[in-house]
Amino acid sequence: MDDKVFLITGASSGIGEATAVAAAAAGYRLVLAARSDDRLQALVDKLGGGDHAIAVRCDVTEWEDQVATVQAALDAFGRLDVVFANAGFGAPRGFLESDVDHWKAMVLTNVYGAALTIRAALPAVRETQGHVLLTGSVAGRRALPGSLYSATKWAVTAMGEALRLECNDSGVRVTLIEPGAVDTPFFDNKPTIRALDPEDVADAVMFAVGRPPHVDVNEILLRPTEQSS
Repeated sequence: MDDKVFLITGASSGIGEATAVAAAAAGYRLVLAARSDDRLQALVDKLGGGDHAIAVRCDVTEWEDQVATVQAALDAFGRLDVVFANAGFGAPRGFLESDVDHWKAMVLTNVYGAALTIRAALPAVRETQGHVLLTGSVAGRRALPGSLYSATKWAVTAMGEALRLECNDSGVRVTLIEPGAVDTPFFDNKPTIRALDPEDVADAVMFAVGRPPHVDVNEILLRPTEQSS
């Protein structure tokens, strides 16, 4: 019960899965949240089973699911030290592209879902003077033509800074992770350049959480070397 506990949303693939593997290697117990039960359970088994990790089915846009996920962490492991609000997805660029239902789901997941993760987890994280991380994007630093996804990540950028200011003097640290192109299932088509691997982003996450308690790494922006924008 003394091992630190790391909760990850969007944990079933890509950046979330890679971060779970890295966090487990660093000695954390894991709470893995996503909508894909089968993939989550396979990851739990890979990380050593229920003594080391648990899977919780969670739709981040549903408040009850978020509360239940945090409660599952406390019931299983007794504490919560690191929370990574990582769930999210994109949409084709162009305000005449995609469809409005996809847009709505994306905004709810990327923005509202991240806010719900913070709201559900913050009391427990305050208890441990822990760490909250959010997956932003290069697209949250510069607008992309016709990209509503970019607008959602600008919102996440603002959310991270707003949370940092709220948590000032509480001992809670806040980090915004802002990757460029990553070779994950996020993309319908693979990037044409040598993209980041999910493990590259996981390394950035673990760097931030591994700093001494008096060091708060607020933002990590990482691009593939070949990415120009």
